[in-house]
Amino acid sequence: MKKSVLREYAKLIVRCGANVQKGQEVMIYADLDQPEFVQMVVEEAYKAKASKVIVEWDYQPLGKIHVRHQSVKTLGTVSEWQKARRQHMVDTVPARIHLISEDPDGLKGMNMKKVAAASKLRYPILKPYADQLEGKQQWTIAAVPGKAWAKKVFPGLRTSVAVEKLWEAILFTSRVTDDPLKAWEEHNANIKARCDYLNSLGIESLHYTADNGTDLTVGMIPEAIFCGGGETSRMGIFFNPNIPTEECFISPMKGKAEGIVYSTKPLSYQGQLIENFSIRFEKGKAVEARAEKGEELLNTMISMDEGAAYLGECALVPEASPIAESGILFYNTLFDENASCHLALGMGYADTIRDHHSKSIEECRQLGINDSMIHEDFMIGCATMKIDAICRDGSTVTIFENGNWAF
Repeated sequence: MKKSVLREYAKLIVRCGANVQKGQEVMIYADLDQPEFVQMVVEEAYKAKASKVIVEWDYQPLGKIHVRHQSVKTLGTVSEWQKARRQHMVDTVPARIHLISEDPDGLKGMNMKKVAAASKLRYPILKPYADQLEGKQQWTIAAVPGKAWAKKVFPGLRTSVAVEKLWEAILFTSRVTDDPLKAWEEHNANIKARCDYLNSLGIESLHYTADNGTDLTVGMIPEAIFCGGGETSRMGIFFNPNIPTEECFISPMKGKAEGIVYSTKPLSYQGQLIENFSIRFEKGKAVEARAEKGEELLNTMISMDEGAAYLGECALVPEASPIAESGILFYNTLFDENASCHLALGMGYADTIRDHHSKSIEECRQLGINDSMIHEDFMIGCATMKIDAICRDGSTVTIFENGNWAF
């Protein structure tokens, strides 16, 4: 891939994604797959006048080794230096950039029950720091190709060709055009217009149906609104959390979901795939989960904590999105969720509450935002999906028909 194109992508991530501010610290989290591109992102952050850029590397095989050899107690321990680091982030509010490239099967065979037990020990210690940063940080998630990921997506190609093809797909769906910043300005305006229309309806619940058996009704929080594209932090800084993105999303009312929903794409969770699954809800809670592949892992995920069995997000994405039209199954949630309507189990988004900047995180949760240590998107959209909005004035408005916007 031409370096000039990659530099435009790096600039997009820094300027439009995280929107790094003068004098701000930047945290970059990346795998070892594309160090040259990470270097470009670091350089762009300094061009944006970042005061300091810190890169934290990850490597899936090391994660498997640590889990194999450490005890649950050791894995679940949060050291004093780790607490100090989190406190530093609370005090300085750095911008976060996540560059993902991991192998969808890279953690296959890892003891997920051990990982879950350790996460439950760490979560209550780390949660207060996360709550203090809620809504304050700019952050963005973008992707770069990894060799194993590229071969998973394009199994019939040589590794080098597969990586190049994945680069092309990432850049196309991320709108890296001749002028990416202008393309994203127009894209954000389009998503905002759709959200404005949805918010004008006064939606009380959404009813999902499809010919695969999906029949689910999800209740909305009266104070919640649809959001999408870019958002503004509590510090007044506009940023784009996901590159790419196609969704209009909202956090539903905890405890208000009835029926069954069927997945339409694999879910990559903790480096392993869960495929062809269904989840049945009663009184908002997932009470039954079945999967052709990864059923035990699915149930482990749903039982991570009390909130993991409840919905945290309803997202609307048309079949006509660029990612869906590419015909590529990415085996990566960042992309696959933007090719399909999806739901998320676990934590809801406080920033979907109207005027959330004037409310505390606890006030948002009291209104009905779900709280959990996980937030896992799973895809449910298909060509026969219909979504009806049942509105507070008693009317019913079809907002999705045959997998696409009905307006």
